[in-house]
Amino acid sequence: MLHELTICPNVDKQGREASSAAYMSNDNEKDLDIIATYSDVSGTITTCRVKMKDLSASWVLENPINVDKVQVLKLKDTYQTSTPFQENLEQSTDDQQFQEGEILSHRQTYWSPVKFKRQILRQKRRDLRTAELVRQDKEVDKEMQATEAIESLKNMDTVVKGKYSIWRKDFENPNADSTLKLMRDQIIMAEVYANIALSKKQTVLYNSLLKQIMESLNVIGEANSDADLHPSSLDRAKEMGHALSVAKDELYDCCTVERKLRAMLLTTEDNLESQKKRSAFLIQLAAKTVPKPLHCLSLQLSADYYFHGYYQTKQEPYNEKLEDPSLYHYAIFSDNVLATSVVVNSTVLHANEPEKHVFHIVTDKLNFAAMKMWFLVNSPENATIQVDNIDDFKWMNSSYCSVLRQLESVRIKDYYFKANHPSTLSDGADHLKYRNPKYLSILNHLRFYLPEVHPKLDKILFLDDDIVVQKDLTPLWDVDLKGMVNGAVETCKESFHRFDKYLNFSNPIIIENFDPNACGWAFGMNIFDLKEWRKRNITAIYHHWQDLNDDRTLWKLGTLPPGLITFYNLTHPLDRKWHVLGLGYDPALNRTEIENAAVIHYNGNYKPWLDLAVSKYQSYWSKYVSSDNYYLQRCNISE
Repeated sequence: MLHELTICPNVDKQGREASSAAYMSNDNEKDLDIIATYSDVSGTITTCRVKMKDLSASWVLENPINVDKVQVLKLKDTYQTSTPFQENLEQSTDDQQFQEGEILSHRQTYWSPVKFKRQILRQKRRDLRTAELVRQDKEVDKEMQATEAIESLKNMDTVVKGKYSIWRKDFENPNADSTLKLMRDQIIMAEVYANIALSKKQTVLYNSLLKQIMESLNVIGEANSDADLHPSSLDRAKEMGHALSVAKDELYDCCTVERKLRAMLLTTEDNLESQKKRSAFLIQLAAKTVPKPLHCLSLQLSADYYFHGYYQTKQEPYNEKLEDPSLYHYAIFSDNVLATSVVVNSTVLHANEPEKHVFHIVTDKLNFAAMKMWFLVNSPENATIQVDNIDDFKWMNSSYCSVLRQLESVRIKDYYFKANHPSTLSDGADHLKYRNPKYLSILNHLRFYLPEVHPKLDKILFLDDDIVVQKDLTPLWDVDLKGMVNGAVETCKESFHRFDKYLNFSNPIIIENFDPNACGWAFGMNIFDLKEWRKRNITAIYHHWQDLNDDRTLWKLGTLPPGLITFYNLTHPLDRKWHVLGLGYDPALNRTEIENAAVIHYNGNYKPWLDLAVSKYQSYWSKYVSSDNYYLQRCNISE
């Protein structure tokens, strides 16, 4: 409640009522008339008349002034408090008075200590609130800046155009090649105007533009950024700009320029598509070709094998470990000596009990001598190595193996070998990977005959020759497959690598028997229960589906599609840490996952022994290649 008092010793009643300021006499005056004016919460104003002696000691006298013989003083009851409504009213009134600055001196506000304290507290609250809002606003700005920075990094094109190593990620200044881009754009427009000039028989302008194009191309050369450009590039860009300005003044027509640009765009797209197919073909060719050092290694080993008379040993002494089901048996089918040695060396190095590990290596007749010689002179300590020639498996013939019968057909051979002819590039790059001649080798299909190859074993771990072992694999023999035949790591992530990627679901036979969303899995490291295999007659299932696919309408060639079909609903998923794939094609794999994996797999075209290999993954493989090996030194093979 607001209190205003006026003490008027020489003023009549009307004068006292007209006064709206608080008044009080000094301490020497006694029993003076005091008019007290009150306003309550509802705004009703009430006045009353009191004597000086009736005031309590809590009233405070401050800042007396004289206005027309009336002493105006501010009195404040220190025990009274104002309502929030009154405080707001006072605040707004005070602000308005402060802003206008037109209030008379007797209308100026004189604060009591309590009201002054409230004002200070309100101001402090305002300052604190302002500081808090400023702080929150700065935090929001920082979050927005961080979000923008992250989005900018996501959208950043990390592949530097013109640098054809797809593994490089150069985070360069986005404006680092602005001049180069300008000059290339100028060349494009110059070609447009040159064509228009030629069509309009303006020979002088046509020759001038051709000259400008040639000079700009010479300045650009093989530059990939502004830093690579010749110092005269800016002057060249200015000259080209002047030439384009002249050409535009003489030749520019919106519709004509649009048609020329559209024609150039279509031609460029055709050229790009052609180059993509050619690139895919060359990559496939490079992936199929045996590098010269590996070819040298095979020849050197074979020569020494026959030179030292090892071929005269008709039969090796029987080793009971080869058929002991209590040991850890591995199956490796390969014609690559160096790759097989890396698989064996890495496995033995990480094995807790190497003497209990038995490696069954099967190769073809061409590479048998080299493979045999390598492990005769480089056999890992304690481990048992068996090298067999697939031609010695008499049961492996076309009457028993439908896939062998298919692979020997003229039609299949034409499908493979004619793919190498440049004329077949028009068929598309997607089909080239299925035409790799490695599929002609029965070694690639021998994995479906494991019980026949190892009739006395109960479990065996199949390993591809493009893997590296980084941990002890013996716990795999203790994995409960829950009645399944195959233990493998699944490769499906969201919608990727599911059955519809490998099988032709437009064929009714496939639709009726398989789920297109079924999760795929990987060959390369598989634990097989051979007892369950024999019980379910898995090889017969494989033969059945191979016969149905004689015309290649169910799936393209390869071993994974028939594997998915043969072991459909018979595969137990293993933990992903056992087998990490993609080192042969994906340069963006997680390093931590690679280093924590038990087996890493270089599936894809970029094998670690090729020049195509992903350089940052190559060390995981090359550290198991001994640089001081006699044969490797002779063939210039090093880490």
